[in-house]
Amino acid sequence: MKRLKQFTALCLATIVSFSLVACSGTKATTEVETTDAETTEAEATEAEATEAEAKDVTLTVWSIATESDAFHPAYLKAIEEFEAAHPGVTIKFETFENESYKTKIKAAVAANELPDVFFTWGGGFSTSFVESGKVLELDQYYPTYQDGISKAALQNATYGGKLYGSAMTTPVSCLFYNKKMFDEKGLKAPTTWDEYINVCKTFKDAGVTPIGISVKDTWVLAMTHDALTLKSAGPEKVKSALTKQGQSYNDPDFIESAKKIKELVDAGYFLDGAEGLSNDEASQEFYAGKVAMYITGSWMAGSLQTDPENPADFAVAPIPVINPANAKITDFMGGASDTLMASAASENPDLAAAAVFELTKAISHYAYLDGAGIPAWKVDYDASAVNPMTQQVAEYATGATSFTLWFDTLMEAEDAGEYLALLQQLYIGDLSPEEFAEAMAAQLEK
Repeated sequence: MKRLKQFTALCLATIVSFSLVACSGTKATTEVETTDAETTEAEATEAEATEAEAKDVTLTVWSIATESDAFHPAYLKAIEEFEAAHPGVTIKFETFENESYKTKIKAAVAANELPDVFFTWGGGFSTSFVESGKVLELDQYYPTYQDGISKAALQNATYGGKLYGSAMTTPVSCLFYNKKMFDEKGLKAPTTWDEYINVCKTFKDAGVTPIGISVKDTWVLAMTHDALTLKSAGPEKVKSALTKQGQSYNDPDFIESAKKIKELVDAGYFLDGAEGLSNDEASQEFYAGKVAMYITGSWMAGSLQTDPENPADFAVAPIPVINPANAKITDFMGGASDTLMASAASENPDLAAAAVFELTKAISHYAYLDGAGIPAWKVDYDASAVNPMTQQVAEYATGATSFTLWFDTLMEAEDAGEYLALLQQLYIGDLSPEEFAEAMAAQLEK
């Protein structure tokens, strides 16, 4: 009935305007403008009705934020906010373990079976996804959100000058350590390799495992190796080698970091049985006070507020420097790479694009308040209650002299897979440091 009345009014207005044209050109123009306004209003009403009728829309979102992950609560809050802001829209949230997800997302791209919105890593990892045409371009949507997140923060989701994703946090690798145990031994957080080895030896001699690590979840081993390589070769060499810009991986500085891994393994400084332990299992040993140190991403700052019995026992520091001629204590592995992208095949591309930006903004917000992540989006809210450890990491990120994406993110996906396999072989002793470097160089020359 409402639309019929609008249609009748529109017809009457049109008849009046035709009549007035014969009498006064000026008046006719005025009446035509009024008619246009009414037409616009009618169209807007119809659009609103159409939107109101668009019920029961479901968007599927994939992520690695499993229930045990520090980001899981932030995702849940972000999803709740999005559904409240978009009546009739439901998000189907599915999570997967980190390593298995890398296989799953690649298979989904190949089969053109991507969900509406999916977690991925910016940089080289997602290059093939974008080049396949399976990812939704987001440039037309970005202006709505540009006041909250800069183009600089989105550089790792930008390919060929076009935007394909939105970042949520700026994670970095750090050295987490049990400060209570350090204090009892009269130790301080190490800043050099010699100091690091001294800490390891002191704990080993006292019957305490110096370093927690998972080799089963290869990305955890990679975070230690990546950080040591950065502090040996420096950011310029690392980026040049991994992105195939002229630097060979078969270089003394890269070999040196592989030697450091072997040195730690041979000395028995890593957690026993790490080859069979998941990250969750290995980190629990650290939380329980059985391991002195753990190198991982800044998200552990959030877990350390809830998982250990005494969170105040723990502290955080930058990764020690191996070669000061190439690297600084303020050079960090990491950066804004944790990204949400949308499928180009989504049946609801506008909603999927909105979800990419709105979810990452909310996750950035809540993950920071939870102490799980360093925000990539503008902090326009009270963050004074954020735990001191996360605030400390945020200060590291603010004062960083460089960010270098983790190896398996910076490299193309095929190279990253081979890198992780070679790294496991290095750890278990099937490859020498020199052989590891040679194999990496050969892979990156393909």
